[in-house]
Amino acid sequence: MAANEILIFDRNLQRRRHARALAAEAADFLLAQATNEIVDRLGAVRRRFTAIADFGTPLPLLTERLVETFPAARVTRIAPLGRPDVIGDVDLLPFERNAFDLAVSALALHDVNDLPGTLAQIRRTLKPDGLFLGCLVGGSTLRELRASLAEAETEISGGVSPRVAPFADVRDMGGLLQRAGFALPVTDVETLTVRYPHFFALLADLRAMGATNTLVGRLRRPTRRALFLRAAEIYTRDNADSDGRLPATFELIFLSGWAPHESQQKPLKPGSAQVSLADVLRKP
Repeated sequence: MAANEILIFDRNLQRRRHARALAAEAADFLLAQATNEIVDRLGAVRRRFTAIADFGTPLPLLTERLVETFPAARVTRIAPLGRPDVIGDVDLLPFERNAFDLAVSALALHDVNDLPGTLAQIRRTLKPDGLFLGCLVGGSTLRELRASLAEAETEISGGVSPRVAPFADVRDMGGLLQRAGFALPVTDVETLTVRYPHFFALLADLRAMGATNTLVGRLRRPTRRALFLRAAEIYTRDNADSDGRLPATFELIFLSGWAPHESQQKPLKPGSAQVSLADVLRKP
C-alpha cells in the first residue's frame, strides 16, 4: 500500500461478508438488473468481440450471459470469490496491456478504495478501440436508510458514525473516465425502487448481498438493538407507502468509454452537442 493511499473499505472484511452471502445463496436481484442492462447495451454495438474480461462482478451472472452472447469469444472473469477464472481484486488487475477488446464490470467498482486508479487499470487492459461498459451503485442509493440511521443515532448517541458507503455521483463519472484515459465517455442513471414489508427485511436483503458496512471508519463495537428499532420507526414514519410497505432507492450508474484509437470521432466543443449512449455504442 502506498504511503499516501486512503483506505475507505476494509477489503478483508468485504471478502468475508461476500463469502457469507455466497454460502447463503446471495440475493441477486440488483445484479440481475445491472446484467440485463449491460447485455442490452452491448446488443447495440456493431462489433465482434474475441477477448472479454468481467472485472469483479460478484456473481457469475454477467459472465454467463457474455458466454451465451459471444460464443466464439474467450471470456475471463476476475473476482475474489465464487470460483472465477482468476482469483483477485478488481483494484489490482494481473493482466497485460491490450489484453481485451471488451471489458465489463457490474456492481463491483463502487467499493474499491481507488476508483480513478481502478478505471485507469481497466483502460490499460483494453486494446485500441476496445470498449468498457460498467455499472456501479450511485449516490442516491439507500438514501432513506441513510437518513433514518443518522437521525436515530443522533437521538441515541448524540452523533453519527459511518454506516453507509459514500457512493459515486454520476456528475463526476464522466470526468473520472476521461482522467483514466477513456475516449467518448458516457454516463447515465437508472433508479430502482424496491418495496419491503418492513425495515428489517431491507437489512436482510443487504446482508444477503454482502452489502453491509465494511467502511474502515466504522464503529468497532456492536450496535445497540435500540438504534435499529428507532431507525425502523423513523424509516416507517418518513417513507411508508399507503399500504405500509417501505420503499428503498437503488441508483445504478452506467458507464461506457473506448480505448483511444485514431479512427474515433473527435469530441465536439463543450456545449455544441450531446452524444447519446446509444449513438456511441453503435459506432462501427
